[in-house]
Amino acid sequence: MAKTNLPENTNKLKDKLSQDAVSGFLVFMLALPLSLGIARASDFPPVMGLITAMIGGLIVSFLAGSALTIKGPAAGMIAIVAAAVSDFGQGDTQLGWKMALGTIVIAGLIQIFFGLIKLGSIVDFFPLSALLGMLAAIGIIIFSKQIHVLFGVSPVDSLGKPITEPIDLLLAIPNSISTWNGEATLIGIISLMIVFLWPRIKKSWLQHIPFPVVVMLIAIPLGQYIELDSKYFVHFEKGLAETLRIHVQWTAFKADFFYLSIKYTLLFALIGSIESLLTVKAIDMLDPLKRKSNANKDLIAVGIGNILCGLLGALPMISEVARSTANIKNGAKSRWANFFHGLFMMIFLLLGIRFNNLIPTPALAALLIGIGYQLASPGQFGRMAKIGIEQLTVFLITVITTIATDLLLGIAAGIAVKLISQMILGTPVRSVFKAHTHIHGHCLKVAGAAVFSNWRGIKREIQNLDQTTSATIDLSNCNVVDFTVIDNLHHLKIEFANAGGQLEILGLEELRTAGNTNHAEATRTKEKESRATLRQAKRKIRKSPN
Repeated sequence: MAKTNLPENTNKLKDKLSQDAVSGFLVFMLALPLSLGIARASDFPPVMGLITAMIGGLIVSFLAGSALTIKGPAAGMIAIVAAAVSDFGQGDTQLGWKMALGTIVIAGLIQIFFGLIKLGSIVDFFPLSALLGMLAAIGIIIFSKQIHVLFGVSPVDSLGKPITEPIDLLLAIPNSISTWNGEATLIGIISLMIVFLWPRIKKSWLQHIPFPVVVMLIAIPLGQYIELDSKYFVHFEKGLAETLRIHVQWTAFKADFFYLSIKYTLLFALIGSIESLLTVKAIDMLDPLKRKSNANKDLIAVGIGNILCGLLGALPMISEVARSTANIKNGAKSRWANFFHGLFMMIFLLLGIRFNNLIPTPALAALLIGIGYQLASPGQFGRMAKIGIEQLTVFLITVITTIATDLLLGIAAGIAVKLISQMILGTPVRSVFKAHTHIHGHCLKVAGAAVFSNWRGIKREIQNLDQTTSATIDLSNCNVVDFTVIDNLHHLKIEFANAGGQLEILGLEELRTAGNTNHAEATRTKEKESRATLRQAKRKIRKSPN
């Protein structure tokens, strides 16, 4: 019998799927310990982090508007989820978990609504320095909780009540160090060393092994060898079939908890959407095929995923940046990689009860401390200082307010400080929220100001330009061009280049940097004596030649 060759497109499909399967498995290995750790840090049953990752892969992958992002639980949501459990449960973690689920379901509905009314660009309204401040605050909050777990200590106050506030947790660190559990600390410190040192190893073949996998390969046998107390292990008490049932309690929306319900619903919807959209934006820049994701479709998909997660008792999901980046580095080609990641997660869950009392919680704490460090590294604070005192002020106000109160007030404080600062720098009142633009051929001229609060209008005009040709953005008639706009313009230049065109930015060289800095991304302003009124600037851009 003659040999039958598969069609060329079938061979290509097989190659693509095999690459996606390999990447999906590697991402699963990365996501497994992180999902468990994120769930524990959020005061959810650990298995619920795996349920979120499974839903994100098996179901949401085929609904998403982005090809290479990985959907699952994220460290950036820990602070909100843990606070919701604490506030709803008032000491009863099980009750708080089940009550928080209702807000996750409603937040998912809001995210679907955001996508349907095309609010995929909502992230553009938030100043970048405030967003970075929010993430840094989350990093500090993660550290404040997990450092005690690493030492095997549950901090309590003078009355014996658990300490939950980030500032109090930070102040309790010396006491936890003095009362540490030796075996738990040994595993925690070794795991922490792997977290920080493994990425520095230059051997190329070792770099393909995710450091969370290395942590598990060392921490699991070490925990068994030293006979670590069972309270320091992750417990899988039920099989997958028993886990997948409705857990949500709707009592959160009764009168006594109505304010809390509205607050956490908004936080889950807004912060989850922002983090997802930022990830989609970042992954589009890394996609080897330069595909453009549909942000609105992706929001709808994440919203559907969160409804399922809330109903089944799982953590809220987002498009997660670290796992999505690893997905690309592992050679993923399509959304099938996310599907395989979810499939392997389901297989593990089917066998999960067999892993009971194997995974040490101090090792998971070390992984989360590493994530917290990435979010709130000294380099992030240094970068803000180099960009200018204005950005550093907004960044620090957001960090401090978030740690002292909550994320909603923190981001609101950052936005308020940013609005005030750009007014002081010379933004005309009528330009604060509305961009004043004029198009001459392939040149977009902006008058008055180009700042975070009117960026959406400017971006809309830029995206109407043909990205396959040469286009120009003229900012010479602006009194203020802020850090957020400069950063976004940089990303748009890359988008134009990927499409075969070119985007040139004019006018920045005519403005001075604000805040005694020469940083390329620093906010730019005109000297007071040369500032034009909005009416003068608008008249000037209409009269100027192409």
